[in-house]
Amino acid sequence: MPPFFEANFWAGLVAWAALYVSDYYMTLTCARLYQNGVRDNFAFEGSYEITPQFQRDIDSLRRVSPRFFLALGLISAVLYLFWKVGRELMPGLYGFGLGMLISVQLAIHMRHLRNFHLFRAAARGEVRGRLEYPRQVMLRISSYEMLAFAAFFLVLFAFTTSWFVLGGVLGCLSVASKHWKLARAHASGMDAPAPESSARSTI
Repeated sequence: MPPFFEANFWAGLVAWAALYVSDYYMTLTCARLYQNGVRDNFAFEGSYEITPQFQRDIDSLRRVSPRFFLALGLISAVLYLFWKVGRELMPGLYGFGLGMLISVQLAIHMRHLRNFHLFRAAARGEVRGRLEYPRQVMLRISSYEMLAFAAFFLVLFAFTTSWFVLGGVLGCLSVASKHWKLARAHASGMDAPAPESSARSTI
């Protein structure tokens, strides 16, 4: 990682925070396209948002989310601890932590850009037909994508031996594992008979 970022905590924080905020508002943009008609072509069971903690805010297209800004503050504090401890005791720790956060965001932004252009094409009528994605399929696809990014960063690490890139490997593996577990939990829940009053949401 460049010495400038090692010496200046704020530089890495600003880079990550900009991506994190962009992630939220790009999700809102795609969710708005989805709700305004794209769901006629692509129907996702449950919420468009994968992360359970933010589903209510995204579904309601909430521009200012207290939950989001709380997460922003907490993660910033943890990143500062990584920087402080790394400078005093463990060189490379801050680069590793920053690599985890930024690399995951870069992978997620690739997904946002793909969805944005695909949804815009659907909104213009350039996409025909309809696909329905069960929740566990959505989660498994997300897990596979993050696993692919982890493999990509692992190849980069083999050539660079960078703590920043190694953080990217672990960050993407962590998200892949989380989404795989959510997929399994959702599939297990669907195996059980649902109460008659329950409704299965497909959007």
